[in-house]
Amino acid sequence: MNTPIPYRTRFAPSPTGLLHIGHAYAALFAAKMARENGGDFVLRIEDIDTGRCRPAFEAAIYEDLAWLGLEWQSPVRRQSEHLADYQAALDKLDGLGLLYPCFCTRKDILAEIETANGAPHLAATGPDGPLYPGTCRNLSTDERAKRIADGTPFALRLNMGLAQKSGPQLHWMDGVKGKILATPEIFGDVILARKDTPTSYHLAVTVDDHIQNIALITRGTDLFMATHIHRLLQSLLDLNTPHYHHHGLITDADGQRLAKRNKARTLRTIRKSTTHAPRSFAELKTLYTGLS
Repeated sequence: MNTPIPYRTRFAPSPTGLLHIGHAYAALFAAKMARENGGDFVLRIEDIDTGRCRPAFEAAIYEDLAWLGLEWQSPVRRQSEHLADYQAALDKLDGLGLLYPCFCTRKDILAEIETANGAPHLAATGPDGPLYPGTCRNLSTDERAKRIADGTPFALRLNMGLAQKSGPQLHWMDGVKGKILATPEIFGDVILARKDTPTSYHLAVTVDDHIQNIALITRGTDLFMATHIHRLLQSLLDLNTPHYHHHGLITDADGQRLAKRNKARTLRTIRKSTTHAPRSFAELKTLYTGLS
């Protein structure tokens, strides 16, 4: 499908912590691309992980982005309010015969890999580690029904072999690397939903970007590989294919990637340290360096 009009970009943080300068870069970059193309900047709150998401962090996102001078369209899309959209996508994939329930625990998977390969480090690996060996892929319909009826926890996996069997060769356009051949098989049979989490990141963002008519997805290179899966899901679900721009990651003076988990300097901290509100990433970076 063609790139949607009007031109739209988005910033889609998860409210699991305070925003840092890396988030600011992503948001300012997306807003800049929308402005330069006469389009809209969209904010989305990716709050599917209810165990880690907090209202206070969501409120801080709005405060920090407003401090940066950013404006976004209303209403803000919150993933937790649109579970029916993701279920509809799962239903379509299931109707195509592309999903199967997986009852394996992480321990089960490692044991199966060790049995088949002699040691886990010899197993086939993908961007997320050892590939799922397909233990539950060939369970009978009766066995699947019995385990579900017994209350055994399960995830829904995409049968990657079937998903690619009759489809065309897929590509996407990246603003940095150009035309990219999609090779989602490097991830194996990915999980698209769990019993306690009704959608995966991969499925939710692909559906959201289509519904919100996003023309350009700007995000860090740490998510570059995930685009292989997203491009396949777009094809299977007959969704729009945006363009992509995977920008470099912001690092500290030691070359370490800025992230919530390593306690990168937050925008809230920077806000408390200055009366000047930067309006570009260059200004923010200069300010950040001066405060370090």
